[in-house]
Amino acid sequence: MIKSEQASISVTRIAIITIITIFALSFGVLAASTEVRNVKIVLSDNCEIEVLTTKTKVEDILEENKIVVLPEENVVPNLDSEITSNHSKIIITGKTQDAAVVAALAEESEGIYLDQLLGAYNTVVEKIIVEEEEIPYETITKDSTNSSSGTTSVIQEGKMGLKRTTYKVKYQNDIEIERTVIKEEIIKEAVNKIIQTSNVTTRKSTKGSRTANSTPVTTKSGNTLASKVSGKTPVKKTLNASAYTASTCGKSPSSPSYGITSSGARATAWYTVAAGKGYPIGTIIYIPYFSSQPNGGWFVVQDRGGAISNNKLDIYMNTYNECISFGRRNLECYIYEV
Repeated sequence: MIKSEQASISVTRIAIITIITIFALSFGVLAASTEVRNVKIVLSDNCEIEVLTTKTKVEDILEENKIVVLPEENVVPNLDSEITSNHSKIIITGKTQDAAVVAALAEESEGIYLDQLLGAYNTVVEKIIVEEEEIPYETITKDSTNSSSGTTSVIQEGKMGLKRTTYKVKYQNDIEIERTVIKEEIIKEAVNKIIQTSNVTTRKSTKGSRTANSTPVTTKSGNTLASKVSGKTPVKKTLNASAYTASTCGKSPSSPSYGITSSGARATAWYTVAAGKGYPIGTIIYIPYFSSQPNGGWFVVQDRGGAISNNKLDIYMNTYNECISFGRRNLECYIYEV
């Protein structure tokens, strides 16, 4: 009876030891499969944090640390990638951020390769674009002493020309980032409008009498700009006019230079225009189209513009809606260089 009890106790001990051994082995396997890794996370604002994690999937690591990836952000490696080595790095960037900058950060991290990094970005695409643009004609006024006083006749009608320009344009994420002129070709020359007039008046002075060409425009009384060019003969041209306002100049309202022109003065509606470099700052321009406006149609060149050539004019207005309503149109202009 005693031997039987001893045998039973031995079997029980063996069973317990076996269970303990299996448990220990299982715990060891579990510990091996849950290796703790050190991972550095670089956020889109260049803030860096280091975390300890047992997870391997990028998405799970970010979720574990309450980090949300915005729709406009990229993650390298991507969310489905596995982190298999210690001291790895996860980089979160904006989609338009320079991939070269991020590549420099990624070089420090193991397991992130350049091709994997660049795969998260839309590459820069170059396209050749050909655009045709009308060339405004000039209006030339000729005096004729043989005509009856006060008569005007059109000798030659003006015709718009046509210019073809070839550009090399670079896009990143479907946004134009650079435009370079490759070739310009005149398809059709503009034909100037020629007007013959006999607007001759006689002026008296203490030194005798003389004749001078009268200015072929009407102005409101007391107009300061008109008085500055009184007696001067303008150059008459037809310019392609558009409109702009402070919010369309690419500057933040909080910027000190918001609404400030190239001349250093603040842009003013019914006063400021942007013109090409062929018209010096301070040039006075009379536009009959605006003769009913508060300024009587008189403007001053105070600003420049990257897309403003000598055949174009950009008129400053108070609001964006006014600019859209005005659109783009060819206007007769009288230009006085002061």
